[in-house]
Amino acid sequence: MRYLLYTRPDCHLCDEAADLVAAVAPGLALQTVDIEDSIDLLDRYGTRIPVLAREAGGEELGWPFDAARLSGFLASTPG
Repeated sequence: MRYLLYTRPDCHLCDEAADLVAAVAPGLALQTVDIEDSIDLLDRYGTRIPVLAREAGGEELGWPFDAARLSGFLASTPG
């Protein structure tokens, strides 16, 4: 399963989220998506980034999240 991390340039919270994902789930199939590349993504995520989402199913985990919440999200069944 692939995950998307919605970010924007120079976002220290986005860097923290990416580091946490790497620590909790090394090797996770993660694609970083710059929301500034799309008006639709800017409208949707502009003030909520970083957001981790399952590519299939669209479930999202919004910041702030810690290792426990991240682990629970990754372990939960998509639906």
